[in-house]
Amino acid sequence: MIVDVQSRPDVRGIALDQVGVTDLRYPVTVLDREHEKQQTIAQISLSVNLPREFKGTHMSRFIEVLNEHRGELTARTVKTILEQLKHKLNAECSHLEMRFPYFLERRAPQSGACGFMDYECSFVAELNGGMLDFVLGVQVPVTTLCPCSKEISDYGAHNQRGMITVEVRSVLVNGHPSVVWIEELVELAERCGSAPLYPLLKREDERYVTMQAYENPVFVEDMVRNVAAELQRDQRVSWFRVHARNYESIHNHNVFATCEWPNQ
Repeated sequence: MIVDVQSRPDVRGIALDQVGVTDLRYPVTVLDREHEKQQTIAQISLSVNLPREFKGTHMSRFIEVLNEHRGELTARTVKTILEQLKHKLNAECSHLEMRFPYFLERRAPQSGACGFMDYECSFVAELNGGMLDFVLGVQVPVTTLCPCSKEISDYGAHNQRGMITVEVRSVLVNGHPSVVWIEELVELAERCGSAPLYPLLKREDERYVTMQAYENPVFVEDMVRNVAAELQRDQRVSWFRVHARNYESIHNHNVFATCEWPNQ
């Protein structure tokens, strides 16, 4: 019989908040609004709490649970995964984090030229007792044009690339998170910048996007407030954090703004 060292008692009396596996690259399938499902590669962390009386946990069981759900890792399946982790590892609390690129086909505004944009996304979920917490995050690059520069310049205005990060906590319905589509958060963030980014632009598209940005100047503060105002009206969202950063083109620094609602 092989000795189970992890299950031996520990005499130090210190409980651990999280123990598990991290930096695991794994093929996953996520929900896609237009095509139902999309395959991608995620970097995953799985963990559980460890009571003070146990020396260690069984790391292989995290991978066993993940293997059972390789067909779909989404808001629809995350509660089941976390429940299985708790059961297999005799834990009160289980935790999952995954970060992955999500691809959307984008069409240029004038020529219609197509290409794929990638967006960095994340799921952070925890099951503590019977209470599920699920947060979806999306990073969306945008173009921003400075309102002050436009106002004070004889011609032109400085612009730059910005990054809007949106994290939302879903309201639970029958114990499962309400579905907030990644595409919805991408579209919301792009509306709140001066202009979207595209993977492929022809000359007529460059002209269109340049003028679009010029007609829609925004400060980094404007972007965060505009995103926040829309999310406050979304009844599927119980909490959000919005962070925007401009990678400045004429300063030797970047600028940012952030907002969390409701304040915790």
